[in-house]
Amino acid sequence: FYMILLEGQTCFLRTLREDDAVELAQLVTKNRFYWSVFEPRHQDSYFTAAVQREKILESLHHMQNQREFSFGIYDVKTNYLVGHISMYGIKRLPFSSSFIGYSIDEMNVGKGIGTEAVQLVVKYGMEVVGLHRIEAYVSPRNFGSIRVLEKANLQQEGLLRQLLFINGQWEDHYLYAILENDF
Repeated sequence: FYMILLEGQTCFLRTLREDDAVELAQLVTKNRFYWSVFEPRHQDSYFTAAVQREKILESLHHMQNQREFSFGIYDVKTNYLVGHISMYGIKRLPFSSSFIGYSIDEMNVGKGIGTEAVQLVVKYGMEVVGLHRIEAYVSPRNFGSIRVLEKANLQQEGLLRQLLFINGQWEDHYLYAILENDF
């Protein structure tokens, strides 16, 4: 497998490897409650290095087939893993689109890391993968994530009613997108 490295000012993104599983498990465990507000609940096994290793291997397989690109988000000052971001659901023409999703460690929000990570992935998606459109779903209650998307130049296109089943209820989500012409 080849490694992809995307460098920014506040963070750098790199493809996660099998030996990152322990660090990734620590990150998801540390943020278990914080991330659970806007994400579906996970079984306890999800928070183990074994399951995170499986997820990494699965995403490397998808990357080989150009269906998904997943990255660890690392703080440029400390080299610590402070989040993850992926470009997934990649569709070729007639769509030429994908989704992005990301999570930032609670202790590292508000530092511009999420915004820069989104910008780096959008740039990679447009310039390297050759996409026309990149989309993101976000909860109307997730003000931090809405700010990240808007600062990264994605535009709100509409409200999708009862899109995701999260923590026992159907939740509306905004659809945000950026087109290669906006980029």
